[in-house]
Amino acid sequence: MKKRVLISDIAKALGISVTTVSFILNDKAKEKRISDAMTKRVLDYVKKVGYKPNQLAKSLRTGQTKILGLLVEDIANPFFSNVAKYIERQAYDAGYHIIYCSMNNDGQKAKELIQMFMDRQVDGFIITPSEGLEDTIANIRQNNIPVVLFDRYIPTVDTHYVVSDNKKGAYEATKHLLENENKRVGLISLYSNQTQMRDRLEGYMQAMDEFQLQSYIKKLQLGAPEQDAKDQILEFIVDNKMDAVLFSTNYLAVSGLKALKEHRIPLPRMAAFDEHTLFKLHDPSITVVSQNIEQLTKELIQTLVADIAGRSKELRKITIPCELIIRESSIVTLPEQIS
Repeated sequence: MKKRVLISDIAKALGISVTTVSFILNDKAKEKRISDAMTKRVLDYVKKVGYKPNQLAKSLRTGQTKILGLLVEDIANPFFSNVAKYIERQAYDAGYHIIYCSMNNDGQKAKELIQMFMDRQVDGFIITPSEGLEDTIANIRQNNIPVVLFDRYIPTVDTHYVVSDNKKGAYEATKHLLENENKRVGLISLYSNQTQMRDRLEGYMQAMDEFQLQSYIKKLQLGAPEQDAKDQILEFIVDNKMDAVLFSTNYLAVSGLKALKEHRIPLPRMAAFDEHTLFKLHDPSITVVSQNIEQLTKELIQTLVADIAGRSKELRKITIPCELIIRESSIVTLPEQIS
């Protein structure tokens, strides 16, 4: 096996001190008044022999690993996979690498993953917190590790967060369905105390109250088997003779579409939170409340990097508007409504 090139090997080969090589490799040549000719000589040799710095040793010197921990609900969900893609790109541009994983709304798993990242001394965290993580997030803060919450926040823990305006997004989607001559408009959501779910419920209720119409709400257990979810969604839509439905997540909407197709039941007018690959391809195409992923992730990285650098004067609590993307499922005349 080829021997790894060390700084001492470079110094010996060039007949200079290890300290001089170290200063040049750490961009301190001008500060230490090392000549341009010597700097070029060292850098050319480094390139020639393929020297790679020891990242562990570098992190011990600088106090930074240049690694960020990203913990999301489910990396397989198209929304979170897109988020990860943008965060990885923007973090790289800022000089950082990302380690990411899914928590699957499992509080114990989330705590273990966060502790693992802390043991690896990541420079900061971006977390979509599951329920029951209040003490864990507070502990990160107490250890002076920068953290930004994303998608939802914890009201009892004072920290940076970047979220979407879920209440207004749900209000506008519900209002759109109501304005298209739908009287019986339902919400299919989850039993959850997470802020994004509460806000979506509030937005739906605001629109229903504004139109002075009865609300129809179905909540499913978080993490319920898909077949159970499909059965409950189907029963809710059929028994209540829904004209239209707002789904609070994209995966609930997918379960609903599957259930209706399997039983050959006409699709009520519908809208869903968050894009999904299926929604543009489905016939009719599905109306969505789309979160601005590019803007969300830009704010996330800027907030976290500023905190790592010690430039955060105060906590940043940022809310980004959603966009209602109207497609065929909420406006076309479908074959016939459920009777």
